[in-house]
Amino acid sequence: MTNPYLPAVIGVDTHAHIFHQHLPMVANRRYSPDYDAPISQYLAHLDQHGLSHGVLIQPSFLGTDNSYMLHALRLHPQRLRAVAVVDATISDQQLQALDEAGVVGIRLNLIGKHLADYAGPEWAALFRRLAVRGWQVEIQRGFDDLAMIVPAILACGVDVVVDHFGLPAEGIDPQMASHRTFLHLLSEPKLWLKLSAGYRSHTDLAKARVMLAQLRQAAGGIDRLLWGSDWPHTQYETQTCYADQYAFFEALLPDAGERAQVLGSNAARLFGFDRSR
Repeated sequence: MTNPYLPAVIGVDTHAHIFHQHLPMVANRRYSPDYDAPISQYLAHLDQHGLSHGVLIQPSFLGTDNSYMLHALRLHPQRLRAVAVVDATISDQQLQALDEAGVVGIRLNLIGKHLADYAGPEWAALFRRLAVRGWQVEIQRGFDDLAMIVPAILACGVDVVVDHFGLPAEGIDPQMASHRTFLHLLSEPKLWLKLSAGYRSHTDLAKARVMLAQLRQAAGGIDRLLWGSDWPHTQYETQTCYADQYAFFEALLPDAGERAQVLGSNAARLFGFDRSR
């Protein structure tokens, strides 16, 4: 139910990370930050760009210890939501605690990882439990492999969010069977995609415009497109910044009404900013 006393959703950044360089990190991490990315700095970026809300994404190098992110959620319960990293065997009690803190989904960061059996009983059971809660499953994986992963998760009734344009290494090629299959999946009402971090697939503005046209056509519009800054741009800190990424989005979607939809109503609907917790 919409709550008239909640702060208006002017704009949502749906993808950012916070961390402290001295937090305990997983042993098999691909990256170790040598700086801090505190919540105060992130909120300052939102304020500077006229954005009302943000979504924190658990960094892969922190593994399933979501405590630093949860602390930020409790400090700013109306302004923030989060996507956590969890084990498939997480209990309902643990999920409930995350839910009460403001977590609305889990992330599968599958870059450089062996793919688990996401159609198997353990993961499918988790996805069905998340669907009951109205949560989402966020996926980071290269475009070539998405068609192998997404259908089994969608079949569990949960919303699926694909990060970073789907990370297409050489753009989207409908002549490739895997690309064509994923584009077809975009007609599914529970499949969402973030127009974020084009730099992670070496996508400049010209390429992004071509991809956006392909994605828009496949999805039947922009109703399930989102934007995220990917702040603080881990591994690309010297190549971009928050202002650059926001300007990129403005150039990608020059129509103010469409930008307002992606930043506002789309994100509010998926992340529940327009409803009481």
